[in-house]
Amino acid sequence: MTPFAVAGVQMYVNALHPNVDGMIQRLDILMARFPWTQMVLFSELAPYGPLSKFALPLQNEAIDQFCAAAKKHNVWLIPGSMFEKTPEGKIYNTATVINPQGEVISTYRKMFPFRPYEAGVEAGTGFCVFDVPDVGRFGLSICYDIWFPETTRELTSQGVEVLLHPVLTGTTDREAELAIARATAAQFQCYVFDVNGLGAGGVGRSCVIDPTATVLHQSAGQEDMFPIELDLDMVRRQRETGMKGLGQVLKSFRDRSADFSVYDRNSGTDAYLKTLGPLETPQQGSRAGIHVDVPAEAASTESSPNDTAAAPEGALPFAVDTVSG
Repeated sequence: MTPFAVAGVQMYVNALHPNVDGMIQRLDILMARFPWTQMVLFSELAPYGPLSKFALPLQNEAIDQFCAAAKKHNVWLIPGSMFEKTPEGKIYNTATVINPQGEVISTYRKMFPFRPYEAGVEAGTGFCVFDVPDVGRFGLSICYDIWFPETTRELTSQGVEVLLHPVLTGTTDREAELAIARATAAQFQCYVFDVNGLGAGGVGRSCVIDPTATVLHQSAGQEDMFPIELDLDMVRRQRETGMKGLGQVLKSFRDRSADFSVYDRNSGTDAYLKTLGPLETPQQGSRAGIHVDVPAEAASTESSPNDTAAAPEGALPFAVDTVSG
């Protein structure tokens, strides 16, 4: 067994005032209560809240404080993320990884900002993978990133065994996000450590999921700190023998016969996606998307032998739910 204790901190996040001192205070309390904790993860944008007007340079006073706190408690620390402002004026949603010596060892810029709502935030293009010596390999993914399985595919293909996932979800899709977190753990045979905030930082319901898609912990809607001892040998065993001795997902992907043309932007396979209109916030009374023009190549599929009647002219080859209003 290769045990490693990771703690999540689900806390109230202010939008208009810094939360750094509160984070450090909660870290002090956590380590006093659970001194066996070895890594601590806070929620997305916990230090300064969800407003990009509070963006700071990558190196800033808050990071210095977090480095000192990590060294004080001898823990790995991921203090959520914060809006980073580059010298060129670009804004990124950036997470920082600090080791127990109080050193910044890696940073990660959110790859999929929550567009169109997270307007004005640039998309990162690099992945974050780091090793905890004698323990295992960890990777970072921020909130909406997990909705795109390609991000986790890239990380686990590099050997990531624990996906650290700080989120800020205060919207009605939290239930869907929890389902995606469980599916991600099963699909990629990894732990998923998902930490949400409260108040301006989200609706809570943080969770920890093991590689069998079993929920090890589920927070509710109040402040919570939850250290969980992970077993990295379980990940390695499952990747070798399959989930519960069944599906060997990563090896099956490795040994696949098919390549996927949708990832070639010039293949034309994604022609349908180009019909979906611009990436923009819906407005009152919007009826966009009710009528979709399917590209000819997407619609020209062979009829099934069981078809008994042709579809009416102009009908789509699949069902489309419509909502009036």
